[in-house]
Amino acid sequence: MRDLLGFDTETTGVNWREDRVVTAALMWRSADGTERTRSWLINPGIEIPARATAIHGVTTEMAQTQGARPEVALEEVACELAESLARQVPVLAFNASYDLRILDTELRRHGLASLADRLGGLLAPVIDPLVIDRAVDRYRRGQRKLVDLMALYGLPRSDSLHDALEDVRQAIAVFDAIEARFPEIAALNAMKLHAWQAPRHRAWAENFNKWLTAQGRTPDADLAWP
Repeated sequence: MRDLLGFDTETTGVNWREDRVVTAALMWRSADGTERTRSWLINPGIEIPARATAIHGVTTEMAQTQGARPEVALEEVACELAESLARQVPVLAFNASYDLRILDTELRRHGLASLADRLGGLLAPVIDPLVIDRAVDRYRRGQRKLVDLMALYGLPRSDSLHDALEDVRQAIAVFDAIEARFPEIAALNAMKLHAWQAPRHRAWAENFNKWLTAQGRTPDADLAWP
């Protein structure tokens, strides 16, 4: 068990270039097991599609009447993440590239500094249980959604998945289980683990793009991480 800051968002869709953040959650977890959480409901400034509401439960009316102004909430989220990374306390997120990219897109949309700008360059250390699981168990068949990894590692299923805070908890639990099963991962400090993940994600993305091409589909897996 190590110090880390878990992070997750729920959004209006899956396109990080165009969609908006609706909820965000942070969970500080210290090596001794102490936890502290904070979450935000955000008014994205656009209609929340019904398909997104069906996933995370937030309606346009809820966001408009109860949500914080995005420039205020997103600045608070970014400050917390940047402070953690500056102290080399890793930010843990499942499929981290998506959450970090949509956050940075939102920050720029509202005239706020990106995480990279706040940190002076490198966005690290980041821990992504999805990237790590793909690397340590490369040839396992089946899906690798958060709920699938919870089952794989023997974790109790939550009835609140797609609640940002609950997803943070489960992502941290999956990472703890990975460390317990693969001591070579537990042996890496935060910065070394960050560096370990980047080329392995790239190798996965290159192979996945080859498969997409062979299927006649657009090879759109991003080689960059996080």
